Amino acid sequence: MSAFVTDALVVVVVLGVMIFLHEMGHFVAAKAFGVRVLVFSLGFGKSLLHYQHGETDYRISVLPFGGYVKMAGDDPSEARQGAQGEFLSQPRWKRFVIVLMGPVMNVLLAIILLTGLYKVHFQRPAYLGEPVRVGDVDAGSPAAQSNILPGDLILRFGNQENPKWEDVEFKILTSANEAFPLEIERDGKIVNTSIVPVAVGADREGYAGWEPTAPGILESIEPGLPADKAGLKPGDEIVGVDGHKVYYFPNIVHTIQISNGKPINLDISRQGREFQVTLQPVYREMLGEKRWWVGFRFRDGTVVLHLSWMQALRTSLNDNATNCFLTFDVLEKILTRRMSARSLSGPIGIAQMSGKAYRAGFSELLFLVSFISLQLGIFNLLPIPVLDGGVITLLLVEGLIRRDLSLEVKERFVQVGIVFLLLLAAFVMYNDLVKTFRPY
Repeated sequence: MSAFVTDALVVVVVLGVMIFLHEMGHFVAAKAFGVRVLVFSLGFGKSLLHYQHGETDYRISVLPFGGYVKMAGDDPSEARQGAQGEFLSQPRWKRFVIVLMGPVMNVLLAIILLTGLYKVHFQRPAYLGEPVRVGDVDAGSPAAQSNILPGDLILRFGNQENPKWEDVEFKILTSANEAFPLEIERDGKIVNTSIVPVAVGADREGYAGWEPTAPGILESIEPGLPADKAGLKPGDEIVGVDGHKVYYFPNIVHTIQISNGKPINLDISRQGREFQVTLQPVYREMLGEKRWWVGFRFRDGTVVLHLSWMQALRTSLNDNATNCFLTFDVLEKILTRRMSARSLSGPIGIAQMSGKAYRAGFSELLFLVSFISLQLGIFNLLPIPVLDGGVITLLLVEGLIRRDLSLEVKERFVQVGIVFLLLLAAFVMYNDLVKTFRPY
């Protein structure tokens, strides 16, 4: 219950900020062009709180998942006086700007948040920018069935040559049941095969069953334990265990635990020189956990950089552009049924993600807010009636034909949009409930 309340409060704040800025974009543009704004509302339905200032009624309404700006003369079905302060009395380019400024504010929020976050704390896994060398393969996984082995270097993934992990990971997540031809370098030889990710989890995401290389570089040595007595030092790299090469350091930890106290032979690389040591694990309790210990800790494989404001801005723009392209790729795959619609999330799913990010730390929450804000901006630009993108579509059509569409056409357009959004809302709510109560 505590987690539920936290999730609900966090998502209300998160969505409230994004909706406020979205509607502020419409509000500021309308005011700049002399359009009278009658209502500025966060949420829909019955007004809970309101404040009248000048001609505008500022409201907080009962349903927090949305908001709107009501401008004079913005409803073509209502009687109009033709006054200059009415929305429909403005030239089409001004109406275009007023409508567009809502999504623009969401995109700007995404860029600004990531820029600030990257300036203060830029951290990401080091392997993402590295070539796709496989560190480990899960038993029975698609990778195992394709005879992919630890140490393999992927030279070609699908149509992409010399891919990086950041290129491959998202394609795997969004491409369940699609075959990808692979060209692999193994022990100096070229091997050709293919892999077909399978759908797993509540979101039916693609799963390949391989892990990136994670070098076993030692971060610290515990005094008095076997690793210290054997002369190991921070910076040493464990490259083999009991005569087998190791590309994924969690396997070293696993081997120590299943040894049941038997001596472990390690191949060590230190400044270009290789040697062997034998460690006798000891069984003891440390940090509240009783297990086999040898007394070293591995580096976590993350990169922490101190970026200038310009570097942070460039990285933010690049990441937001990448997320934008990936969003359209996902939408295209869902529409063509190459990706499960279960990957879509509604208010419940967003609340769960927001609560999880909040508990993980402020930087994780900011990252999620930035991502959701970008998605909100993109969603509102889709040519769906009622949304900003639907209004922009009508304005573009009217601009091309050089006349206003009839009231009947606009009403039918809006009716279709309302029905579509109601069906979409019902679907994503059902989706959230299914993923909550049947996560697999």
